Amino acid sequence: MVDFQYMDRYTLEDLLRIMELLRSPGGCPWDRKQTHQSIRRNMLEEAYEAAEAIDQKDPEHLKEELGDVLLQVVFHARIAQEAGQFTFEDVVDGVCKKLVFRHPHVFGPVSAGDSARALTTWEEQKRAEKGQKTAGDTLDGVARSLPALMRAEKIQDKARKAGFDWPQAGPALDKLSEEVGELRQAAQEGSNVEEELGDVLFAAVKAGRFLGLDSELALHAACEKFIGRFRRMEALAGHPVEGLELPQLEELWRRAKEAEHTQEKT
Repeated sequence: MVDFQYMDRYTLEDLLRIMELLRSPGGCPWDRKQTHQSIRRNMLEEAYEAAEAIDQKDPEHLKEELGDVLLQVVFHARIAQEAGQFTFEDVVDGVCKKLVFRHPHVFGPVSAGDSARALTTWEEQKRAEKGQKTAGDTLDGVARSLPALMRAEKIQDKARKAGFDWPQAGPALDKLSEEVGELRQAAQEGSNVEEELGDVLFAAVKAGRFLGLDSELALHAACEKFIGRFRRMEALAGHPVEGLELPQLEELWRRAKEAEHTQEKT
């Protein structure tokens, strides 16, 4: 057993100490064997769970999930410290310096009268900080680990800031139709199907941007709608739908959709 004192309320320093104890020779065997790579997925999952708590507008849930995100930060920082790479204090120092540098309109002589100008200043400082000299550099700087729809949106937004974009939604919607046609042709010919599907998704993200929509949120909503409609279809069937013929399933789906629209009107 490690030397530890229970408390009614803990601080950040206590969290750092607990992680140190967990990683110590007398600590937890599971925590001790973890690496940056082995808990990489945990960081992503905790971030998504925090996002879900935000969507739910649930302060207590959000508090818990933010703690789980912080735990991941402390965990990775401890692993790095043991390897002689950096400490948690270095992480804090780095983000503080970044915030000061990217807010010259707060901590320096630059003026930003509204949020749009403040965001432009942030982007200018970010490019300078990262040594991005061209628009292509900024596109290449978008993290490849982002969900693909989110990455596409960020890339398109940076291209827009460089002037590479249509002035209105019409051409974007036309491009989406064009890409769908090319996907259909590729599927018929059995070649370049994955590439053409990627083009359709990329074009759909662009169309969504012009319509003021977040593609990630739109697709999540579509997933929830599909689940809800599928459950309604099962309820209409009155028994498991596995084993039903496709025409039967399509009829149930049509009825579920009609019932859904009727409920929306009431």
